[in-house]
Amino acid sequence: MSAIVTARDRTATVLKVNEIFHSIQGESRHAGRPCVFVRLTGCNLRCTWCDTAYAFEEGSDLSVGSILARMEAYGTRYALITGGEPLAQEGAGDLTGELCDRGYEVAVETGGSLDISTLDRRAMIVMDLKCPGSGMSQKNRWENIALLKPTDEVKFVVAGRADYDWARDLIGRHRLADRCGVLLSPVHGALQPRPLAEWILADRLPVRLQLQIHKYIWPPNLRGV
Repeated sequence: MSAIVTARDRTATVLKVNEIFHSIQGESRHAGRPCVFVRLTGCNLRCTWCDTAYAFEEGSDLSVGSILARMEAYGTRYALITGGEPLAQEGAGDLTGELCDRGYEVAVETGGSLDISTLDRRAMIVMDLKCPGSGMSQKNRWENIALLKPTDEVKFVVAGRADYDWARDLIGRHRLADRCGVLLSPVHGALQPRPLAEWILADRLPVRLQLQIHKYIWPPNLRGV
């Protein structure tokens, strides 16, 4: 008699969740779209300019099923899984896969130091490559670059000219713009957008200048937006 194989119930997976909220997507090529955000607790990095340090420890345990129920209440099918660093929790892959199976358009923001191969290929990955100004550039997992899809994006958060030069050289060396979308974002409050825009134009870089528009709509330190 053959054994009956039952698929693992991903909705029972428990994650530590910092917050779930409905807002306007402030970044990526989808900036401006209504989105339901799931911010997971924990991060293995400590970037100098981090704006979500409150997510390092704060959070409550929720099953994937409970997370999905809360998300459904907002009535949008575009979802972002973020942190902290979502991949620091093994169950992030279960949440991503379950959302994709249920017809959500899913994006995952990751700091680029952990293996992205664990994520469902249907999800859009927005992956930071940490510039030297972050203090975390030695943590970049370079193997992730080969795993990026045309629908993914790489983001550089730029604190000044040295970060920009580092990012520009990396974009060229790895031909990142031929592989996926490339975003350059100024550190809010540290680098004004105009110099970054002028550097991009002067170098004819095939990238998108990204501003965190939620920080212009609401106070920059406001949570849940």
